[in-house]
Amino acid sequence: MKVLLPGALHSYTGANLVEAQGDTLLALFADLDRRYPGLRFRVVDEQQQLRPHMRVFVNGLCVRDLGRALQPDDDIAVVLALSGG
Repeated sequence: MKVLLPGALHSYTGANLVEAQGDTLLALFADLDRRYPGLRFRVVDEQQQLRPHMRVFVNGLCVRDLGRALQPDDDIAVVLALSGG
């Protein structure tokens, strides 16, 4: 499936759109980490949770549960949440 990544992760992939496989979001990030070592740690913490500043959208719907089941034709977007003042 296609995964859209934020610019902050391009140093790992060299691209903003990559291919990955997985039947859940957790498996998808494991596959991304096999292809692009170190990427997963930037998105998923040691407790297998999304880092607070990361958002993942599956077919346009914001998802926080990494156990979320995926279909091969799903569109995934990883977004870096911004804050400031």
